[in-house]
Amino acid sequence: GTVMEGKSLSAKENNYLAALAYTDTSYQFAYVDLSTGELKATELTDEASILNELAALQSKELVLTSEIPASVIEQLEKRLGLLFSEEKEQLETTEFLFLTKELPENLKNVTLKLLTYLNKTQKRSLDHLQSALSYQVDHFLSIDYYSKFNLELIQSIRTGKKQGTLLWLLDETKTAMGGRLLKQWIDRPLIQQKQIEARQNQVESLLKAFFERADLQEILKKVYDLERLAGRVAFGSVNGRDLLQLKTSLQQVPFIQTILTGINEGQWTALLKQITPLEDLVALIERGIHEEAPLQITEGNVIKTGYNAQLDQYREAMHSGKKWLAELEAKERAATGIKNLKIGFNRVFGYYIEITKANLVNLPEGRYERKQTLANAERFINPELKEIETLILEAEEKSVDLEYQLFLEIREEVKKSITRLQKLAHGISTLDVLQSFATISEKYQYVRPTFNQSHTLKIIDGRHPVVEKVLGHQEYIPNSIEMDAETFILLITGPNMSGKSTYMRQLALTVIMAQMGCFIPAKSAELPVFDRIFTRIGASDDLIAGQSTFMVEMMEANQALQQATPDSLILFDELGRGTATYDGMALAQAIIEYIHQNVQAKTLFSTHYHELTPLEKELTHLRNIHVGAVEQEGEVVFLHKMMAGPADKSYGIHVAKIAGLPKKLLERADYLLVALENGEQAPKVAPEVEQLSLFSESNEVEREVLGELKALNVLEMTPMDALNALHQLQKKVK
Repeated sequence: GTVMEGKSLSAKENNYLAALAYTDTSYQFAYVDLSTGELKATELTDEASILNELAALQSKELVLTSEIPASVIEQLEKRLGLLFSEEKEQLETTEFLFLTKELPENLKNVTLKLLTYLNKTQKRSLDHLQSALSYQVDHFLSIDYYSKFNLELIQSIRTGKKQGTLLWLLDETKTAMGGRLLKQWIDRPLIQQKQIEARQNQVESLLKAFFERADLQEILKKVYDLERLAGRVAFGSVNGRDLLQLKTSLQQVPFIQTILTGINEGQWTALLKQITPLEDLVALIERGIHEEAPLQITEGNVIKTGYNAQLDQYREAMHSGKKWLAELEAKERAATGIKNLKIGFNRVFGYYIEITKANLVNLPEGRYERKQTLANAERFINPELKEIETLILEAEEKSVDLEYQLFLEIREEVKKSITRLQKLAHGISTLDVLQSFATISEKYQYVRPTFNQSHTLKIIDGRHPVVEKVLGHQEYIPNSIEMDAETFILLITGPNMSGKSTYMRQLALTVIMAQMGCFIPAKSAELPVFDRIFTRIGASDDLIAGQSTFMVEMMEANQALQQATPDSLILFDELGRGTATYDGMALAQAIIEYIHQNVQAKTLFSTHYHELTPLEKELTHLRNIHVGAVEQEGEVVFLHKMMAGPADKSYGIHVAKIAGLPKKLLERADYLLVALENGEQAPKVAPEVEQLSLFSESNEVEREVLGELKALNVLEMTPMDALNALHQLQKKVK
């Protein structure tokens, strides 16, 4: 959490250090990014909200500033693998009190202890830290830890990486700080309609201004990480090249201003106040720092010639001294007749005259004073060389010392502008995220959603943004979703592999994108503003916490039922399947009824329990929809299209057939299904004429094809590659 630079820092990720305190009624939480200066604090009510915040921040270290319940620490350790530190002391320096003066009283102690911990571990300036801001988690769209995980907002469930996530889709940012801000916006979508629409106006402005946006992207590519550069200036770790990067970045600001002013119709006025040129810093660095400054500020050649008269004199002395050395070398060669005599320099022995042992016979006795003996040569010195050496080394030493002092003066001057730099950095990173939204919206033909206060949800031909990017626009089958003010629940039936889960995830991602201010994948969309999203999608056991799938289902369902409001969105995928059939069905129905009567949130509830579909007749705010499928010549074709009404079949055996189960097994399943549908008791076990093998010869081809299918990396294939591969597999099974 206290890393400032180097390979440990990822350019597009923050590096947060958090602190936690506990009182009788609540938790106080603060966090800082030492590399950018961001400092914030909030009050949290329970263990789940602590987990949500730490997971969103991806913090690696947590400073405990008071006694924290052991159960909380245990859960955080299991879930997030945090490193815990302690800080009970509280320094109240003038600087720290100034940083925390805007905070509510209840958040000051935890923030001061976090600053105390930084003071002890860093032991250097924290001047770049911004004044602490308080925030409230309920001022943003609340998405709990598990829902973010299931929806793959930041990390892929399968690989743990960025590819295949919403962040991967939306990231067309050109700066490191823009990339970090985008991730923050994904973690904290807005819930104030005016704020959302203000962002939409800016995205629309950039979307229309194609050529200006293209110019803007090229300019942003030349902007370095201003936030972290400012941090290094304050920390004293900035070098000459860093200041040149700062100058290059600041030189882009007038161009950015010109572009925004040219397309401004009121939507850019506030942001333009943040994006202001810092001509004084540009002039200072231009005048003072050499264009080819080395990484080490003690190596010399950092300060430009002409910046300081005394430094120029030292450099002239060094230059003259080297000229004198060349003249002395020529003179001594002529005097001794030794053509390969040379004058060199060694850090230990200084300047010397070197003569090979073969030429020593030509050296007049007593001409030089011996200094060093080598295997093949002797090194000497004479009074004239000593005098030149003294002049050069004295000039070099004074030059390096003076350069260092001049560099520190320039750095201190830049340090005075850290607040201005941070304000500028925030403005540019905001602009970068907005142009990223505009770029994505144009690329994938997204539309601007509208918002209403009437609880109407209407998305025409919506698409799953990430799946569409993988499959391509032509391949993806769009689906609409319509829920008027009087519809609370859509009960979704249909077979596995038909697209129910994708449909639900599609809605969640669409809502998140819309409330970030981005355009969305649909023909048109009208949405309410949601305050929370709860999901139960996917059937993974929580092995870390030692909980079964069913226990996790019930815990997540409980969280939704307890915390959801009529403004929330609930997505339950096949809830209740983790227990016995009648138990699961009873719980599913009871949960549906509870949501209908008490919570009244917009809810998508998918199920295999077809017995639940008659609820539509009893619950006035519930509607049935299903995934379409048709039978053609004994084969089932999934349409991946949502249709009104309940599904009439689940096609589970057909899915098993696609999965490649043995033919005899499938025939037996068909027979059992007919018997059960006719109301018979479970038929007796079939006589074992011969042992049924999952690895029978008749299934050898299917297994080979399945193996090849699993090995295909669809994400790295072109559509033509995929078509060819499919054709080859089809030939094998015909």
